[in-house]
Amino acid sequence: AILSVKEFDENHFIFMATALGTVKKTALTEFANPRKSGIIAINLDDNDYLIGAEITNGNNDIVLVSNGGKAVWFDEEEVRQMGRATRGVRGMKLAAKQQVLSLLIADDDKQTVLVATENGFGKRTVLADFRHSGRGTQGVKAIAVSERNGLVVAAKLVNDEDEIMLITTGGVLIRTRVKEIRELGRATQGVTLINLGDGEKLSGIEKIVETDEEDIAE
Repeated sequence: AILSVKEFDENHFIFMATALGTVKKTALTEFANPRKSGIIAINLDDNDYLIGAEITNGNNDIVLVSNGGKAVWFDEEEVRQMGRATRGVRGMKLAAKQQVLSLLIADDDKQTVLVATENGFGKRTVLADFRHSGRGTQGVKAIAVSERNGLVVAAKLVNDEDEIMLITTGGVLIRTRVKEIRELGRATQGVTLINLGDGEKLSGIEKIVETDEEDIAE
């Protein structure tokens, strides 16, 4: 993960999540004096790895999404502050062979959660339609995982004015407007986001960040 930091102030944290469902919150100030060789941010269990890190204010809403189509939503306050050289706590309880693939930091429940599957299907669901299931639970269904859909490969918090890029394993990139993707209930299978070729899978989705024309001119 790459984070842009303007100031290492006392009111913000780095919130981390791992593939096996562990989460951790560490004060931003603990990273103010890095070494050339790097510093420890989190201790990981065997076969675990970091899937995301974001800057939070201590009062954000946290959403974890698994490749099995589940999402857990809880308050950041449920995770106590820890030092750098610690493991963290359970953020999401996972079924066998499942893993967390997305860490989402929400500002309000009016945003929509865009979930995409490996076979090119997906949907948007308003965050308010999810319930606060609490830290350490399996969460609720975000999208139906089926033979048609395949596993979840990506999840993003989006707004109507956003645009996203869909990326396939075959190297194809397609740009689309979020408002063109239907909002559907949590337990539905979704709609076609991209038509895939034989043997091709959807690799991921990314939000497009527009640059001001003035910045480009400079």
